[in-house]
Amino acid sequence: MGKYEVDIEEIEYLNHNGKPLIARVFKPRGKGPFPAVIDAHGGAWCEGTRMNNETINRPVAEGGVVVAALDFRNPPDATYPGSVADINYGVRWLKSQAARFNSRADMVGSMGTSSGGHLVVLAAMKPNDPRYAAIPMPSAPNIDARVPFVVTLWPVICPIGRYRTHVKFPVSDPAYKNVGGPAVRQVSYWLTEAAMIEGSANLILQRGEKVDLPNILYTQNPEDALHPGQYMEEFVSGYRKAGGKLQLELFEGEPYDLVRSKPETETAKQVIAKIIAYIHQQTEKQAKAA
Repeated sequence: MGKYEVDIEEIEYLNHNGKPLIARVFKPRGKGPFPAVIDAHGGAWCEGTRMNNETINRPVAEGGVVVAALDFRNPPDATYPGSVADINYGVRWLKSQAARFNSRADMVGSMGTSSGGHLVVLAAMKPNDPRYAAIPMPSAPNIDARVPFVVTLWPVICPIGRYRTHVKFPVSDPAYKNVGGPAVRQVSYWLTEAAMIEGSANLILQRGEKVDLPNILYTQNPEDALHPGQYMEEFVSGYRKAGGKLQLELFEGEPYDLVRSKPETETAKQVIAKIIAYIHQQTEKQAKAA
C-alpha cells in the first residue's frame, strides 16, 4: 500500500450557541474511494483539542484514510453526555460529506485515544440512543451514526472502574498534577459515580443491554497504569461473548502512549501500520461492491 500526499482542511462541522466546533480533516490525494474515520482526542473527558492526535492522524491519512479530528464540548461547556452527542453528530456529518472527501458513507468508522477511545466505543455501541443522537441534522435527517468499525487506542473503557482504582491507588501523571490526578479530573465531566456506571462500555455489556457491535481494533500497552488492564480484559471478553468481533493488539514500551508521543519509534510505526491495514480490511468489501 502506497504512501499518499495529504491535504488538511479545517471545517466548522457544528456550532453551539455561536461557538464553532472544528473538524481538522486530513485528506489523502487521489480518487479513492478512501475509508474515513472521525478521531476523538483524549484528556480525561475534560481537556484536549483536535490537535492532540496529530502524530497519529497524519500517518494514518498517509496510509490512504480520510481522518476528521474533531473538537467537541468539554466542561464547563458540557458534561456527560454532551461530548457523546457531538461525536454522534460528527459521525453523521462525515457520512454526509463523504463524497466531498472521496469516501463513501458506508466506509466511515471512528477512532479515538484514552477518554476519546471510550467515547467512540460508547457512541458506536449506542448510535441511536436518544441522548447521544439528540442534535438534529436537517440537511441529512436520514443519516444515522452507525459505523462498521472502531479503532480504539488505550481507552478508558470503564470510567467508574478507572475512577475507583485511582482513588484507591493514585497514579501520578504530569498532565493532571495540578488538578488532583486523572480520577479527580474526570469528575468534572461525569459529575456522579452513577453517570460513570451508566456510561461504562464495559458495564453496558455486563448488564446485557442491547447494543450495536461494530468490529473493533483495540490496542494498548498491558503495563499502562493509567488505563487499568483488568477493564480491558473484561471488555474484550464481554464483547466477544456478546458476539462482537474484536482484534486486540498489545504493544510494549514507555510511555504508555508512545504511538502518539514517540511516533519515531519502531513500535509506534508498527501500531500505525496495523491501524491502517485494519481500516482497509474493514472497508475493502464495500469498495469492491461499489
